[in-house]
Amino acid sequence: MPKKPESSSDRLNKIVAGAQRNQQQREQAYREQALKLYPWICGRCQREFTRENLQGLTVHHRNHNHDDNPADGSNWELLCLYCHDNEHQRLLEAAAQGKPAASSKPETGAKHNPFANLKDLLQGKE
Repeated sequence: MPKKPESSSDRLNKIVAGAQRNQQQREQAYREQALKLYPWICGRCQREFTRENLQGLTVHHRNHNHDDNPADGSNWELLCLYCHDNEHQRLLEAAAQGKPAASSKPETGAKHNPFANLKDLLQGKE
């Protein structure tokens, strides 16, 4: 019996299913890598995660390019679901207002540079 020709919608459905399958495999690969590289702590709120609640920790792409997945993890940060949603919401709101996107990571930590005058101190200047 001859094979029935495939309709264009059947072909499209296969293409979409294949693309979704590939995306899930790619996401799983970089998620597992990120979980091995980084401590299981949200990079924003510092909430700690264990095996029991690890599904609530997501991988955020700092440059927002989900295809940019360097092996060293330099484009990733682990964020809890709430902080991840908040990050993307901030970007959407900035775009809606026509503002440039703010830095992906809010400024935290010390602003003091103890070595600012090191060159002068080494040369005997004050």
